[in-house]
Amino acid sequence: MNFPDTLFSPPLLWAATCLMVLLLSLAAWRVPWRTLPSGAVSAWAAACVLLAAMWLVKAGLQPGLSFHLLGAAIFTLLMGPELALLALALVLLLQVAAGQLGWLALGLNFCVTLLPAVAVTALALRLAQRYLPAHLFVYVFVNAFLAGGLSLIVAAASGMALLWLQGVYDWPYLLDNALPFYFLLSWSEAFTSGLVLSIMVVYRPQWVRSFDDARYLVR
Repeated sequence: MNFPDTLFSPPLLWAATCLMVLLLSLAAWRVPWRTLPSGAVSAWAAACVLLAAMWLVKAGLQPGLSFHLLGAAIFTLLMGPELALLALALVLLLQVAAGQLGWLALGLNFCVTLLPAVAVTALALRLAQRYLPAHLFVYVFVNAFLAGGLSLIVAAASGMALLWLQGVYDWPYLLDNALPFYFLLSWSEAFTSGLVLSIMVVYRPQWVRSFDDARYLVR
C-alpha cells in the first residue's frame, strides 16, 4: 500500500510520524552495531536499493490502494526486526526522494503496513523456534514462505482497516476490489521470501541473522 498524505488529517499524520520516530529510535538503540558483519551490512544496503526499485513497480486501483511486494519478511529474517525497521524506513525515504510518496505520509505508511509485517514475521520466527523442530525445512517453509505471505496479508488488512475507519472507502468496496488482489499478491510474497531465504542460507548463511548453522544443520 501507498497512503498519500492528502487522504488523512494532519493530526493523524503527525501522530504516526512521532510514533515512527520513537520506534526507530528504540530500534537503533537496540541494534548491536559493533558486531554487525561488514559484508552483510553492504549486502543489506544493496537490498534496500533493490527493494525501493521493486516498490516502484506497482499497480493501483484508487489512491491508497496500490499493489506491490513488501519484502518485510525477507528484511526481518536477514537483519533482525530492529534493523529491518530501520532499513524499511530508509526504503520509504527513497520513495519520497523518487516522488512516489509525500513526506508527511512516511509515519503512517511505516506504522500501518511495515510495522505489522515485521512484527508478524518476528513473532512467527519466535513461535517456530519454540514449538517446532529445528529443521531447515521448517525455517524455509514456515518462517520464510508462510510468514512472508502472512506478513503481506496482515499489512494489507491493517491498511484496509485504516482506510475504512477514516471513511476513505466503504468496507464492501475494499472486500470486493482490494482484498482478492492482496490474497493473490501474498502468494508472490511468500514465494519470493522462501526463494530468497533458501538461496541465502545455502550460499551466504552468515548474512542471515535469524539462521544458525548449529541449530538448523548440525545434528
